[in-house]
Amino acid sequence: MVTGAGRGIGEGIARKLAQEGAIVVCADVNQTDASNVASSLSPTGLGVRLDVSTASECDAVVTSVHERYGRLDILVNNAGINRDAMLHKMTDDQWHQVIAVDLSGVFFMTRAASRIMRAAGSGRIVNISSASWMGNIGQANYSAAKAGVVGLSRTASKELARSQVTVNAICPGFIDTVMTRGIPDAIREQQVAKIPLGRMGQPSDVAAVVAFLASDEAGYVTGEVINVGGGYVL
Repeated sequence: MVTGAGRGIGEGIARKLAQEGAIVVCADVNQTDASNVASSLSPTGLGVRLDVSTASECDAVVTSVHERYGRLDILVNNAGINRDAMLHKMTDDQWHQVIAVDLSGVFFMTRAASRIMRAAGSGRIVNISSASWMGNIGQANYSAAKAGVVGLSRTASKELARSQVTVNAICPGFIDTVMTRGIPDAIREQQVAKIPLGRMGQPSDVAAVVAFLASDEAGYVTGEVINVGGGYVL
């Protein structure tokens, strides 16, 4: 199951996991986007509408997926939003909206999935954080949420290890998505100039790392935070 799978990094992750043979449930706040991606992957996949900021929706969707397929092996918490503003100008709503989706949503989904995975004695949880977890100008809300995802991932990895459930976090850098394409060209060029590999990342770059962490080969990898940013660290 991949949240935020309707486009961008989430869509790339869903496609990669499907290529590796997984039956993928694509969850997104936009039902049409989720269904379109799911139907393009496999006739056995599923597209569902999900607002991860609502705990009851997370519980209901995870339960429904488990009842439909009889298992939940992999959860990728990718859904996220940004509401950038300088700290002194940031509104309460901008703060709460980002924390609700980018941090609380990861908690709600991880909690729901962990109950199933603990009972099964296996599972993979991959949480998408961001290079911004280290702090970034104009992103107090986003950086705080993504730092929280790192702390949550490391804590969950310790709690779930005895059940053979691994939990890891990935921190993408500057990735070419619809969101980043909306950034003014001059700023985009400045950001790319800071990347040692000299290019923006692609959703497929992140998806490849997710696929590894979700695989049997990564069974001894847990509690890790992996940067996927072309060498760029804020």
